[in-house]
Amino acid sequence: MLSRGDPARCRPHRAGAAPITYSESHDHRGSRGVDDANGDGIGDLPGMTARIPALADLGVDAIWLSPFMPSPQKDAGYDVADYTDVDPLFGTLDDLDDLVTSAHRHHIRVIIDLVPNHTSDRHRWFREALAAGAGSPERARYIFRDGRGPNGDEAPNNWESVFGGPAWTRTTDPDGAPGQWYLHLFDSSQPDLDWRNPWVREQFRGILRFWLDRGVDGFRVDVAHGMVKAEGLPDHHPAPGGGSMGGDEATAPFWAQDGVHEIYRDWHGILTEYDGDRVLCAEAWVTPLPRLARWVRPDEMQQAFNFEYLETPWDAAALRRVVDESLAAFGAVGAPSTWVLSNHDVVRHASRLALTAENPQGHGIGPLSPGQPVRELGLRRARAATALMLALPGGAYLYQGEELGLPEVIELPDDARQDPTWFRTGGERYGRDGCRVPLPWEADSPAAGFNDTGASWLPQPADWPELARDRQDGVDGSTLELYKHALRLRAGHRLGTGDLVWLEGGAEGIIAFRNGDVTVIANTGEGTVSLPEPFAGAELLLASAPVEPGVLPGDSTVWLRV
Repeated sequence: MLSRGDPARCRPHRAGAAPITYSESHDHRGSRGVDDANGDGIGDLPGMTARIPALADLGVDAIWLSPFMPSPQKDAGYDVADYTDVDPLFGTLDDLDDLVTSAHRHHIRVIIDLVPNHTSDRHRWFREALAAGAGSPERARYIFRDGRGPNGDEAPNNWESVFGGPAWTRTTDPDGAPGQWYLHLFDSSQPDLDWRNPWVREQFRGILRFWLDRGVDGFRVDVAHGMVKAEGLPDHHPAPGGGSMGGDEATAPFWAQDGVHEIYRDWHGILTEYDGDRVLCAEAWVTPLPRLARWVRPDEMQQAFNFEYLETPWDAAALRRVVDESLAAFGAVGAPSTWVLSNHDVVRHASRLALTAENPQGHGIGPLSPGQPVRELGLRRARAATALMLALPGGAYLYQGEELGLPEVIELPDDARQDPTWFRTGGERYGRDGCRVPLPWEADSPAAGFNDTGASWLPQPADWPELARDRQDGVDGSTLELYKHALRLRAGHRLGTGDLVWLEGGAEGIIAFRNGDVTVIANTGEGTVSLPEPFAGAELLLASAPVEPGVLPGDSTVWLRV
């Protein structure tokens, strides 16, 4: 018999009330929607603006835009060459202003991606650093070091790039002689800035104000657990099989150093100079959760992505444990927990939840990967997992296309792949292209509605039109309608700012709780279970899969009102 358990509290959100944020990758590395207004195969800001009404219809409170600043596009725009402009690929500053105005008109806030750990090697700052030479103030903007060994031929330490291969590249002096080495935790075209340098910090204060003055509502901070490196840059020997972005790497000298918190306290002060709710959200792959909560202390950021939740398997005991730990850790510092299942760096959860082999973060899946996902099972679990997530108190992040039930695209031709991980590992890792394929909007339109020309920077699967938004809109039981209905209920019942009370005594594989007047029961097992009274006769508010009265099928979630 299900019975009331201990309450797990969630404190109010400090920058807006428990938002649903929708991740919009609008560039050619992950275009969303209207995306490509000029038909060149690359998504753009005018195209995205035309899709704002569809996002309002979905029911989101904010959109997060991946980088649209000028860039050589070696890494999906995360190699920024100018922090205060728009790349002509995507439009103009006026186009960005139009998008912000349209979003605000529809009561949607706009969060933009800020990439402070590194720049592009095409950035003026780095070109000046190369030209100025060793020991110059210009070189002090980045992390340049002499090499080890008799002739400096060995890298300054043994650090590996997130994308594979060494994290150091040697320069060549103007006379052709080998020069210093520079650090790049990511691609060699992405040199790391030295955040111990006051000059760097001052530049970013101006960058923040530039975009806040244009009306953006906040920033998703890329690699927010990086930026500051340990003194002396000591060698590091990571655990085999770990994720590429940290998390389990609690001792890595380039992740989660204490000095990052000074930066965010400074930025917090800048945001308080502006009217309304402005937000900083950390992309910080940090564990355990109490350590991650340091990013959202009252004078730092407002939110941090809960990657520990994202990486939790579809298992009742594991889910309950991570929810409890999340609410406790974030609540202890007065911040809301966040919940996320997919983003532009991980295998889509409609595939990930049905993988049958280990798949470390950042590796991706392709046609030769072991443990290929079972598509039908993956979608069923994804719908159930989403229904569970959207009933939790706190803020939730949705990744473009998950509302359509999109799986990871596995069968991409090798010559179409773009991710630097693919190239730096010689094809050993497939990388992230499979979750970034342009979305299907209209089934019978060119490129499934991505544009009017049929061009697409990554090829769409042949069955993409079957999942198009116009094929699901208004169709009972579709994944799109599940999302829309769940978001309306979440807002109407104020679940985001509610309190969670666990319900005990269910069958194995069951996780159940009450949030306000909504009871949520998820069956993470394969078999059908009977619901005890009074739940068997309760009002059914939402179901992730077809259900019969009084029973709950495997891999499904229901919302009930007793």
